[in-house]
Parts: sequence; structure tokens; C-alpha cells
Amino acid sequence: MLTARRRGVAAAVVLAGSLLMASCGGSDGGSSGSRTLRLWHYEGPDSAMGQAWAEAVREFERTHPGVTVEFEEKGFEQIQKTAPMVLNSSDAPDLMEYNKGNATAGLLSKQGLLTDLTPEAAKRGWDEKLSAGVRATSLYDEDGVMGSGAWYGVPNYAEYTLVFYNKDLFREHGVAEPETFADFTAALDAFVDAGITPLANAGAEYMAQQYLYQLALSRADRSWVDAYELYRGRTDFHDAAWTYGAETFADWVEKGYIGKTSSGTKAEDAGVSFVRGKAPVLFSGSWWYGRFRAEADFDWGTFLWPGTDLTLGSGGNLWVVPEGAENKELAYDFIDITLSERIQNLLGNKGGVPVAADADAVTDPRSRQLIADFDTLSRRDGLAFYPDWPVPGFYDVLVSETQKLITGTAEPDDVLTALQEAYDKGVPKR
Repeated sequence: MLTARRRGVAAAVVLAGSLLMASCGGSDGGSSGSRTLRLWHYEGPDSAMGQAWAEAVREFERTHPGVTVEFEEKGFEQIQKTAPMVLNSSDAPDLMEYNKGNATAGLLSKQGLLTDLTPEAAKRGWDEKLSAGVRATSLYDEDGVMGSGAWYGVPNYAEYTLVFYNKDLFREHGVAEPETFADFTAALDAFVDAGITPLANAGAEYMAQQYLYQLALSRADRSWVDAYELYRGRTDFHDAAWTYGAETFADWVEKGYIGKTSSGTKAEDAGVSFVRGKAPVLFSGSWWYGRFRAEADFDWGTFLWPGTDLTLGSGGNLWVVPEGAENKELAYDFIDITLSERIQNLLGNKGGVPVAADADAVTDPRSRQLIADFDTLSRRDGLAFYPDWPVPGFYDVLVSETQKLITGTAEPDDVLTALQEAYDKGVPKR
């Protein structure tokens, strides 16, 4: 989701020093001196992934003398909207970060725009390094539905949503860290009573729909998730879980937990409001962890959403190799490096959730807690993917409909009807 999540509509920029001289192993065969590995991703340079991948580029440089790495940072929204067109042209990169799920990587795989990585996954041991829960988003069948079939992407980190909270503000207002859902809403009430809107929110991007989905998940189970995300059963948006989610979200707006002015704000705005100490609580993904550690000058902590076993999460966004890439072997080599123990350990210590690290090598206390909570979710099969994944175009529908809940221009029942119609149109006939 999405990832994070970094979903800006920023124009593509080439980072300072984007033409990085890397070393060359010559795995593509032939002369290597004039080759370039074109790499796109949308992780900020201060994020855990951005820092780990920058080190991976340096490692690539050491092991591949003579190859130039041309790195372009893209906005999430930009890649989301233009990937089908770009990947069907001569401008396709050799390696690209892309969102996982039926509506994104699954759709591109179905359209023949991504390289089938199954042989490389077996040859290079990626299938053994990644747990079943993490690699589920790597596999897509002939209909582009995740969970089975061929490998069309490789995640090298995991992600999940959790509650970030400002410990200083909690102490200042005499609010204890919540242990139950009732404690959580009592804390939100306490901040509203103090004249503070407690929840950072971004109605113009992914964050609002994550609140909606999490509330629904608190009344759901694994079979509900599988029906919605994997089409293993019928999804009814007027069932008890979705109804609770929409009605509670609207109620939280009325109670002042979520600001009515947040309908037009973006994820960056929400993140900044937390970093600046204005919002005491932000519910979003682990992808914010490294940035908050770098920028927040107050005491803060995290906890899993109380009162439920399920939360949004999965393996991280995917490395995908476009079918038209010119230097596929170099792309595979780079993926290998990002899955190496050294890069995975670095990712963990920078605040990411590694998938192949040495647990003893992660020494940062907050990072260890982040990883421990992910392990807790994994053990209880608690990763419920993301709400925008099931069908193409659903992300924009969710943004539009949750905005209506924030502004009060539609009733929850009407919003759920609109979601049902959009979902049903996109579900493939199987």
C-alpha cells in the first residue's frame, strides 16, 4: 500500500549523484563497460528502505565494476498511474519498485508487462528465504490474482500498520498507553476534551481508507479477508464488519477524533503533523518508522491496534523486472544484494522490517520492538493485506468514498453501496 507510504504525486527527480558508478560482475555476458542498470523506486532517502538500498547500490558498485546505476526516485502515485504505459514502452527501467496486489502487480503480470521470475527464485534461493506469508504477494496466477502461480516480484522487507503515539503528549495530558480498544477510545476522548484532534489523517490519499479497513477488520476473520482479497467467497459490503467500519469511521469524525478538514490532506501532511507534535496519534505503516526516528524530537512509541488479531500488512512492495528490461541479469543481481544478510541487518537497524536478517544483529531497541510486533502478527496469521488491492482502480474509489464520510456528504450505507458496485465490476469471473 500502500506502502506506504510515500504516496506522493511528486514528479520524477533524479537524485543528486543519480548516475552512480557501480562495479560490474559481467553476469549479462559480453562487454560490460557501456551497460547501465536503470533503477526506479519511491523510498525517501531517510527511510529504512532508502538507506538500505543506497548501501545495496554501493555493494553493487563493488561487485560489478564498469556498470553505471542510473537511479530515479519516483512518486508512488506517479508509478501507480503511469506504470502500464511506461512498461509498454522503450522507457521501461531494468528494475522497479511496484505495489503488490491484484490491482497493481497482478494486473501488470496478467498484461504480460512483467518478467516471470520463477526460475530465478528457485535458482537464487529467494523461495527459501521468504516465508509463506511474505511471498504470498510475489505469486500471481493467470488471472493476476495473488497467492499462487508464478513469481512476478520479490519483496525484501515486510510492512504492517501500527499505532504511533506521542508519549510526551500522553504524559502531559495524563493519558495512559492503551491496552484495550476501550482504553484507546478513552484516550481519544481525553484529547478531544483538551481541544486536540487526536488522529492524524490524510483523506486525499491512503490513510483514511486504512482507518476504515482496520475498523472493519476488528469485526472480521481470516475467511473474511480471503473472500475480499483472494475471491475465496463473496464479499458483502453491507455485512457486519464493513457496516461497523463505515459507521464507526463516520462517528469518529463527528466525535472529533478525525478532523473534518482532513478530507483534502495527504499522507505527508499527516506525517508532518505527528513529527511536529500536533497530532498525538498516527495510525499507519511501519514505513514511517525510520523517518519518525530521524525527525521527531519527542519521546514516542508504538503499539498494535488493540482488540483484534488482524491488521493491514504483508510482504513489502515488490522488486519487479519489466518484460522489456535490457539488463535483466543485473536486475536479478541487485535483488540478490538487497536480500543479503548484511543489507537485511542494516534494514532492521534503520527501522525497517527485514525478511532475512540475523535477529541478533539488530541492536536498536525500537527496531527490535518493531520486528517483534511483526513476528507476533505473523504467528497469529494477522496480516490482512490492504483495502485497495482487490480490483484495479479501487484505490481511487476508496479515497473518494472515505472523503465523503469525512465531509458528511454521504451516509455510511451509501458509501458501502458505492464500494460494492466498484468492487463487483472489477472482480474477475473465475
